[in-house]
Amino acid sequence: MKMGNQTVISEFLLLGLPIEPGQQDLLYALFLAMYLTTVLGNLLIIVLIHLDSHLHTPMYLFLSNLSFSDLCFSSVTIPKLLQNMQNQDLSIPYAGCLAQMYFFLLFADLESFLLVAMAYDRYVAICFPLHYTTIMSPKLCLSLMMLSWVLTTFISLLHTLLMARLTFCADNVIPHFFCDMSALLKLACSDIQINEIVIFILGGIVIIVPFLLISSSYARIVSSILKVPSARGIRKAFSTCGSHLSVVSLFYGTIIGLYLCPSANNSTVKETIMAVMYTVVTPMLNPFIYSLRNQDIKGALGRVFSKWTNQFSLGQ
Repeated sequence: MKMGNQTVISEFLLLGLPIEPGQQDLLYALFLAMYLTTVLGNLLIIVLIHLDSHLHTPMYLFLSNLSFSDLCFSSVTIPKLLQNMQNQDLSIPYAGCLAQMYFFLLFADLESFLLVAMAYDRYVAICFPLHYTTIMSPKLCLSLMMLSWVLTTFISLLHTLLMARLTFCADNVIPHFFCDMSALLKLACSDIQINEIVIFILGGIVIIVPFLLISSSYARIVSSILKVPSARGIRKAFSTCGSHLSVVSLFYGTIIGLYLCPSANNSTVKETIMAVMYTVVTPMLNPFIYSLRNQDIKGALGRVFSKWTNQFSLGQ
């Protein structure tokens, strides 16, 4: 147990990104552009899936929820980061810090479970194409969505409640640009053993189990393709799974490198850069990955644009 000057902490100070004063304006403009790109890109995918009936399938139901999760995931941290960079106000209220941690965990965990659902959908589509509509029924899709939301809500709430019971010392400086759970635990004066046990157990459920399920799904997909090798089958599998695999690699690559493969040599700067990768860069890249490498999304964009153009022409 850590002992120290136990005072009532009313706020924390977020040190933000380790950048030079001369780079402040440039990086502010860069992060603002990245955030706007994230919001507009993910909103575009959500709107396209809603408007185009060709995209009313299980795969795009999961994709629309993934886009919503990415949009919210970035909105939890980036606006506060931009505000701190502009106003030089590093403070965040105690309740606001816990709220930020809760929603950060909620949407990060939700993305992990959604990627599993999407991997299962691709597995059924390629390995059992004749039974796809029967297996991926609306009831199953809705159940997977509800299970993802319920699990992530419970897990993030449990972490937040366990954090709220801790006592914090006079040191309230967080060397990060958001209220990261591990950074908060380092500031606690009370015993954090229960928190660490829960993080270890639930971390396996949220990161390891989904990653193994996704790996298993794609191993079966590859095995199925190799049984009947054909150029057409390989192209179809790549076009169907390539986008999802790219997103999985980006998401789990940075998280596993940061949280599951920690190094004593990891500096705060290195950890912050890796955090930027999965909180800022990955949500921004996801819409581009799914739109540039997905013919269905391209087709939907063309149909919606053509429909709007025709409606505008008739209205003239």
